[in-house]
Amino acid sequence: QVQLVESGGKLVQAGESLRLSCECRGRTHGDVTMGWFRQTPGLEREFVASMDWSDEQIVYADSVKGRFTISRDYTYNTMSLQMDSLKSEDTAVYYCVGGFRAGVMASEYDFWGQGTQVTVSS
Repeated sequence: QVQLVESGGKLVQAGESLRLSCECRGRTHGDVTMGWFRQTPGLEREFVASMDWSDEQIVYADSVKGRFTISRDYTYNTMSLQMDSLKSEDTAVYYCVGGFRAGVMASEYDFWGQGTQVTVSS
């Protein structure tokens, strides 16, 4: 069983940066894809970014490309999302996710963290 624990969400001003972290507890096997989704009230969960842990192939949503960077820390088995030039529309609950050969659909991910709130004030 895999447990994902996010941290780092908080209130920031537009234009500032924020780094989210996700600790992966438990053992994973196979073609693991780790990533981030976000959700605002009343809307569907939105894909943000993902990384295949076998070949480190990375995918970003167009809305965050060039501003967000996903990375992995092999030593501590954690994943991070560096968010720069934040905008008010980035305000959401951010979820760390894990799946096997997963893409950009929420249904493709089997493991979800509890979420961490990011609020960007303009």
